[in-house]
Amino acid sequence: MIALGLMSGTSMDGIDIALIDTDGVDAVRRIAFATTPYDEGVRARLRAAMAVAAMMAAPGPDATIDALADELTALHASVVESFLSAQRLQPGAIDVVGFHGQTIAHRPERGWTWQIGGGAELARRTGITTVSEFRSADVAAGGQGAPLAPAYHRALVAALGPEPVAVLNLGGVGNLTWFGHDGGWGSFDTGPGNALIDDWVRAETGRSHDADGALAAGGTVDEGVVAAMLDLPWFDAPGPKSLDRDAFSLGAVRGLGTTDGAATLTAFTAATVAHGLRHAGALPVRLLVTGGGRLNPTLMAMLAARTGVAVAPVESVGWNGDALEAEAFAYLAVRVLMGRPTSWPNTTGVAAPMTGGLISHP
Repeated sequence: MIALGLMSGTSMDGIDIALIDTDGVDAVRRIAFATTPYDEGVRARLRAAMAVAAMMAAPGPDATIDALADELTALHASVVESFLSAQRLQPGAIDVVGFHGQTIAHRPERGWTWQIGGGAELARRTGITTVSEFRSADVAAGGQGAPLAPAYHRALVAALGPEPVAVLNLGGVGNLTWFGHDGGWGSFDTGPGNALIDDWVRAETGRSHDADGALAAGGTVDEGVVAAMLDLPWFDAPGPKSLDRDAFSLGAVRGLGTTDGAATLTAFTAATVAHGLRHAGALPVRLLVTGGGRLNPTLMAMLAARTGVAVAPVESVGWNGDALEAEAFAYLAVRVLMGRPTSWPNTTGVAAPMTGGLISHP
């Protein structure tokens, strides 16, 4: 099937769109990719919506959030239209759209997760069958609802050979998919990815992120703070497990200078990955990094130092680290149409393999 994937992650950078041709199993042909950044107004409204959602006991009507959901759906539809025009494709050439939506709260411990954006409305606007609500059924069945990209990672890793590898996605939250010699595999969130670093840099400098890891490179890591931040039962729990983007605060680094705070939070992210590898079924020979974190050389160096594993961006094996998550939801959409599992006990902790997703026809 020819599938489009739409992804807007917890880093709130913008909308990624990817086009692939896949059988939903092990055949994947990557065709095209583009990204449309959110403007600062959208990011501000997203942060406000997350703050509102954090105060709610469960998803429910809210005028501000509902308006933002409509805005995001229209924005995603516009992105699809522009992308198809650039590719000289008609909507009829696309079999399915995988629409992740924007996560504003993730509370699997309470039995819910909240991604805003309407799949039925996107299908109406684009004229293409759309799969959305990928996480809700898994959470309702007792799973974590995340990570979901491991199904796609498994399809890609199959072509790399038998050595144990792991795929680390460093978006707002970090998550790891590991693969062993014997066909064993699994996944879990490792801890904050870029979220705390971005929040610190925004608060201290007004910039959106630590470009090229320059601030962290100029600071000194406070190892006592790193150890204190790791001293939580969540990190000692085995996977599968998942986190909300805002599960951690900047409280532990208050009082540090701008560069020292950036260095300490970057080291904390690297330390959570090293800690998480203890829960993997096999120590990888290579750690392949995707997401925005792979573009931070200071973070990549800290990952190598703290894990003792060869660390490389996914481009080293011919993948596109900007496109991977959007490609994953295109792939998952095809699996949903085929009735194949999108989550497993070893990836989200759900009791049995299950298919998530809500199918909307135009």
